[in-house]
Amino acid sequence: MAEEQVRQEAKQEAKQEAAQGRKFDGFMAEVVEVAPIRTGMFGSIRQVMLKILDGKDKGRVRRRNVSGRIKVGDIIRVSDTSREDKRIMVR
Repeated sequence: MAEEQVRQEAKQEAKQEAAQGRKFDGFMAEVVEVAPIRTGMFGSIRQVMLKILDGKDKGRVRRRNVSGRIKVGDIIRVSDTSREDKRIMVR
């Protein structure tokens, strides 16, 4: 229930910003799955599966690399929904 309310508030905020004539900030996406593998020089990059919440790819799930703390249920903005990152392979 609370997650749905947060999601609705984020959508409302994005619509209000668009109505005020602000620049395009990206598409809203919800984190569905976080891979246990880390990458990057210091292990700060995590690979996540994102469900796109708006735009032409609404409802699709994409793999993206995200920097910083992230957990399942977080809502983030992505600039491009058509691109998908390669899967991280551990040797």
